[in-house]
Amino acid sequence: MKILLVDDETELTDPLRKVLSHEGYQVDVAHNGCKGSELAQQNNYDLLILDWMLPEKSGLEICQEVRSRSLTTPVLFLTAKDTIDDRVLGLDAGADDYIIKPFELRELLARVRALLRRVTPPAQNKLKIADLELDLENQAAYRSGKIINLSEKELELLSFLMQNPDQLLTHEAIYNHLWQNQDKPSSNVLAALMRLLRRKIEIDHQPTLIHNVYGKGYRFGLIDS
Repeated sequence: MKILLVDDETELTDPLRKVLSHEGYQVDVAHNGCKGSELAQQNNYDLLILDWMLPEKSGLEICQEVRSRSLTTPVLFLTAKDTIDDRVLGLDAGADDYIIKPFELRELLARVRALLRRVTPPAQNKLKIADLELDLENQAAYRSGKIINLSEKELELLSFLMQNPDQLLTHEAIYNHLWQNQDKPSSNVLAALMRLLRRKIEIDHQPTLIHNVYGKGYRFGLIDS
């Protein structure tokens, strides 16, 4: 998922970009309205996060320009403007959500996830990577035509991996997907779950599909040697 963050406060954009990148998102940053507008119209973003008050061009103007071109990219406003009139003005301009500065990071990430779920295409009924197949409708996995017995959580994890092939999936992104509405388990639970899944799908000297990215997360797919 690709996000554009437009805010002139580097003390906000720098840590926020790091956090969003850690969550597995690709993040571009602009520090003025003109650059933000240019990037928003030249690239296919999954989400725009816009400060309202910006040098050269306001976030409100960027939002209006995007909507005037019939772009449906979700827009989240970050702003200190907290009156009802301001919120109505932003929503009428085409914004999808609105969060007041200062804000809790957990709330921002939850709103980002909620907006991105709107643009995530529905999962295919069948996924295939190399000789590994996953039938989502029947909750069954196969390797070289042989059925693999997986637990519900293993199926959920395998589905997430196969829907994001060749991408770096951070530990945090996987935790948020598997336990998004639950208390997160201890850090070794994911590693144990990944080991169990690997043992079941990588047998008989079959090519490795789950790859550790040291200190960051995992990558799924065939990697050329």
